[in-house]
Amino acid sequence: MFEALTGFVVVGVAILVGWIIGRIDLLGEHARPVLSRLTFFVLSPFLLFVVLSQADVQTLFSSLLPVSGIAAVVVIAVYVLIARLVWRRDTAETVIGALSAGQVNSNNIGIPLSLYLLGSAAFPAPVILLQLLIFTPVTLAILDAVTSGQRAFLPVLRRTATNPILIGSVLGTLVAVTGIDLPHIVMDPAQLIADACVPVLLISYGISLHGQRVLGSHGRRRDVLVASALKLLVMPVVAWAVATYLFRLAPSDVLVVVVLAALPTAQNVFNYSQRYGVGEAISRDTVFVTTLGCFPVLLAALALLG
Repeated sequence: MFEALTGFVVVGVAILVGWIIGRIDLLGEHARPVLSRLTFFVLSPFLLFVVLSQADVQTLFSSLLPVSGIAAVVVIAVYVLIARLVWRRDTAETVIGALSAGQVNSNNIGIPLSLYLLGSAAFPAPVILLQLLIFTPVTLAILDAVTSGQRAFLPVLRRTATNPILIGSVLGTLVAVTGIDLPHIVMDPAQLIADACVPVLLISYGISLHGQRVLGSHGRRRDVLVASALKLLVMPVVAWAVATYLFRLAPSDVLVVVVLAALPTAQNVFNYSQRYGVGEAISRDTVFVTTLGCFPVLLAALALLG
């Protein structure tokens, strides 16, 4: 179990480095927006292309996919109902909060933890596929429409189709499905750029923490607390119930979907909130709370199901 700490230590050190950079103002006042745009438009597309292109097709389209999808949709729907009907949040902020509740860190935390806890790094692949090919296009289209003020269908569709994150995800999935063996002259440069994504994203997140107090945003604490509770508690329970009673999966597969559902909020949500300038406090604080809180939840899942 001690080895499971490795994924958290790696992430924690990178965030700490970012916080130190922000504290000493090493990169200046434009560091956050520049790193955000670099991650969104360049590094993330390459990373998603590499990860999905190398994924096993059978794992991609296994029963883990619908179970994870149902669990995510349930918690996202619950958050949307609370945010819109009870708190009267606007559309953009509701989208960021819903993603904070239902989108898991399946890559830079999910892959190492899957390897250390479950014995294989391939298990998060269906979740990555689900989030990038279904959730991401829908949510980015909504954010594009709301923040740009352009509600016409064709312009929104055009912006969504040309989104670099979606392009990288689709191309990677096509490579995996078709079984194309790309030469090293293509994959090696892509891998080089992809390897920079996670550290840059985590450092950017660490910079954003400087000068901020977790749960210090006036009027948004309940958003963070509800999103964190849905992410850490409700989503794993829903995944367990769906896997056990609806799909009747084997105990080992039930453990896999519960572990995947208990992963913390994806740092990509913070990247989206930075990119569109909405809900940054909600995504930042939920990422922080769920990253710290997921470890006891994962230990409990392993003790009860493993």
